[in-house]
Amino acid sequence: MFKVKPISPNCLEDALAKAERYRLLNEPNEAESICRDILEIAPANRQARISLILALTDEIPHEPNCFAKAIEEIPSLESPYDRAYYSGVAWERRAKALYNSNGPGSHGYVYDEIVKAMQFFDEAERLRPAGNDSSILRWNACVRFLERHNALTSKVEEIQEPILSE
Repeated sequence: MFKVKPISPNCLEDALAKAERYRLLNEPNEAESICRDILEIAPANRQARISLILALTDEIPHEPNCFAKAIEEIPSLESPYDRAYYSGVAWERRAKALYNSNGPGSHGYVYDEIVKAMQFFDEAERLRPAGNDSSILRWNACVRFLERHNALTSKVEEIQEPILSE
């Protein structure tokens, strides 16, 4: 079987730029692969970890299991702000992918997942570094999504009534 080859440590910046370019070209699988190559030789590389998480969330509409992969990567982020912010991004992107799939009964899940994303963005706002309003921008995007799709409501669990026989 074939084996993955390691990249050179002096090529990290170029590899990060390539990963970003592949994300912009809507080729998240390629970006994911590059990020994994970077993390093999530099496991603490914050930008590679973030790019990997974003590439995985880019893949959610086509490969729903990428959500779980993205969530698995988030605890590796060093700062509580990053963990909260990128958790919010993952939940928001999953909700929007679910909304666009328009599966039966999905709208309750979409609403609940957008609200979960907003909870993470709210937490990230409290933890944010000075001058960083990214969490507020994401919060506002979620609010506007819910306003545009005001038919979305929370998933209500149906409770089965017992059948009473005479």
